[in-house]
Amino acid sequence: MYKIMLIEDDEKIRKIVAETLKKWQYEVIEVSQFDEILTEFEQAQPDLVLLDINLPVFDGYYWCQQIRSVSKVPIIFLSSRTQNMDIIMAINMGGDDFIQKPFDLGILVAKISALLRRKYTYQEDDNLSFTHRSLKLNVTKSTIEFESQSTELSRNEFILLQLMMRNIGKIVSREDMMQALWNEEQFVDDNTLTVNVNRLRRKIAALGLEDFIVTRKGLGYLIE
Repeated sequence: MYKIMLIEDDEKIRKIVAETLKKWQYEVIEVSQFDEILTEFEQAQPDLVLLDINLPVFDGYYWCQQIRSVSKVPIIFLSSRTQNMDIIMAINMGGDDFIQKPFDLGILVAKISALLRRKYTYQEDDNLSFTHRSLKLNVTKSTIEFESQSTELSRNEFILLQLMMRNIGKIVSREDMMQALWNEEQFVDDNTLTVNVNRLRRKIAALGLEDFIVTRKGLGYLIE
């Protein structure tokens, strides 16, 4: 479960955003004391920061610089400021994205998911691969190989298989899978997920490996 630090002094907005993120299985750290943000950040070690600009004591630009001095964690600015200079300054200070208030919660979740995916899930090494039961997932080529045979995977198939192979023996929930597939342009529903899992199963079976992906009804999928 990814951990998100929410630095927002408007309590109403903070609660709404926090509740939404929790529904998407994120752990949320709500900052309510704004004079020791860096200390709280270092204690919490979040995977992503949502940062308002207009804050008590010091503004978000200041805290972004402080966080950047110790971490490369993704930072998304949330602000009611609309001037281009504010956006430029936020990015120059080390922000990864800028979302203007009022914002659509669905877009916020999509941007968070995309940033986390780029930062943590798909950092690729040229020689990176996963192997289980002699099935090899080549991350660089986005292919699977088994007993001298290979086949290419679609983007969605690759994302799903990599997620499961990073969690061998653990159930990956359907919610986590849909979140991994969801980006800014495409909302993935339950039916779309089922179609992609079934296609992936067929490709693996066609290579000669049956029952590689196991269904846990009501919970999700796993590779044993």
